[in-house]
Amino acid sequence: MEIITEHPMAQVPASAFTSAFNTYSRKLFGFIRKRVKSIEDAEDILQDVWLQFISIAELDEIGNISGWLYRVTRNKLTDRYRKKKPENLSDQEFADDDDGISFKEILLLDTENNPELALFKEVFWKELLSALDELPENQKLVFIQNEMEGITLREIAEKSGENLKTIISRKSYSVKYLRSKLAYLYNEL
Repeated sequence: MEIITEHPMAQVPASAFTSAFNTYSRKLFGFIRKRVKSIEDAEDILQDVWLQFISIAELDEIGNISGWLYRVTRNKLTDRYRKKKPENLSDQEFADDDDGISFKEILLLDTENNPELALFKEVFWKELLSALDELPENQKLVFIQNEMEGITLREIAEKSGENLKTIISRKSYSVKYLRSKLAYLYNEL
């Protein structure tokens, strides 16, 4: 996980954040990891905890940093379980009269005889490319290499010399962002 020391709402001094991060990050990650299905989910929750930590106006408001971090972590885990987790774009289905087909299959369909589907595909690709441009460059690159070029996350990590967990995290963040940006298209479909 990358250390985030600059954030538009950051209030906690960087040295205090770094100290807390170095002290509690592994323990919190282990605590979260035991309670979620994937490493990506654990990293997402941990990042949310750290974002909330850096946005605190006064570090004195916390008192016991360890207790505060675990309480916030438990709250984030509870929030995650309460809200329905969105599905991957590739798992989204368009139900026709016969049976369902995946989002990816729709984008690969021959649209010569279906102008509405052709228009939908055109809008989808335009929105996807626009949303990709909004991502940080490292997340965009991992998403494109993995999803569009078919390079495995392990191969991307080896080529870039970066930790596999970092590459997985970047992919996860990009998918999460793209999912939220393109959700309205699925709803219209």
